[in-house]
Amino acid sequence: MAHASAPSKKQLIILLSVTLIAGFNQGLLLPLLAILLDQRGISSDLNGLNSMALYIGTFSMMFFIEKPVRKFGYKTGILSGIALAGIATLIFPMCSYLWVWFILRIAVGVGDSALHYCTQLWIVSSSPQNKRGRYISLYGMAYGIGFSLGPTGINLTAIGSWFPFVMNTLLFLIVALFVSTLKPEYPEAAQPAAANGNRFSFTYRVAWFALLPAILYGLLESTMNSNFPLYGLRIDLSKEAISMLLPALGIGSLLVMFPLGSLSDRIGRKGVLMFCACTAGALFFAVPLAGNNIVWLFVLLALIGGLVGSFFSLGLAYAADLLPKNVLPSANVIASIHFSIGSLLGPSLGGYGMRHISVNSLFIMLGGAFILFTVTGLFFRKTKGNVSAESKLFV
Repeated sequence: MAHASAPSKKQLIILLSVTLIAGFNQGLLLPLLAILLDQRGISSDLNGLNSMALYIGTFSMMFFIEKPVRKFGYKTGILSGIALAGIATLIFPMCSYLWVWFILRIAVGVGDSALHYCTQLWIVSSSPQNKRGRYISLYGMAYGIGFSLGPTGINLTAIGSWFPFVMNTLLFLIVALFVSTLKPEYPEAAQPAAANGNRFSFTYRVAWFALLPAILYGLLESTMNSNFPLYGLRIDLSKEAISMLLPALGIGSLLVMFPLGSLSDRIGRKGVLMFCACTAGALFFAVPLAGNNIVWLFVLLALIGGLVGSFFSLGLAYAADLLPKNVLPSANVIASIHFSIGSLLGPSLGGYGMRHISVNSLFIMLGGAFILFTVTGLFFRKTKGNVSAESKLFV
């Protein structure tokens, strides 16, 4: 069984291309399907419930993805994910039944989940520690660019409502051809099923703090995408202004993600994560003070995006610093589950708070969550002793 080596330039570019197209797919489907359902007269409640299917697919996939990837390798996992997400995307315009779209969204979520799991793990496990932050930041930037470009595909419905779906599937097909040229590689040291429970408890014991950023990132992304438009309408912002403000998070993240990754390589990831979380928490509390001033809101959201937009990728890089390579697949599974939990909790908590507590409650919730993360970091200490030797018990 081949072991991963440092990623070549070709390999890195192809993996980042996969990530970009997967991000584009998610960024396109979320608003496009919502608009198409709304045009058919589907209620906002049913529309929102249908959109949750993507996260259900992503969440459920994490419970059984590790073993197949260990057996068949990263390349097969990526190609399988591309096939599932691409075919499901192509079927959307062919069948308009709501329950069929629910199933197709689950399939897209499962496929995208496989893509992200394999690309994240391949990049993290094959990166030298002194460059890991930079490599994983490039992964985050690729996803962010794709996700930000995705909504522009909505304009292609002028050609035909089917066209964006077909175009996205063609992009998947092109990137699959490049993936097929890569050499097969596998996660380190496949582990017996009997060790599963001990392996996950070991991962939590050694790296629990590094796995928390995934929850916060999921909470941030889903809350802002689902609840911020409602907040904007409540404070009398126009739909045009809201559509301009939402990308501010992504713009800030893309500008600062690579420098933050490089900084974490030099001074340590824990300190960078704690500083960014604390500062972002304070900025979240300041958002309601900006009222409906579009300039100040844009500045605050861009700063927040810059500080915590790379939280998922930096958390993974930190976990890779703390854990031996043979348990990194377990850490990746846990991080993905954490992200899904945050994504599922965000919109419901934010919506409930806005309705029953205060229109500003989503920013209080997010600010409080990031401040709490900073406080917990004060109690986290790197596990002493021979972690590598202990991890060999799971091989």
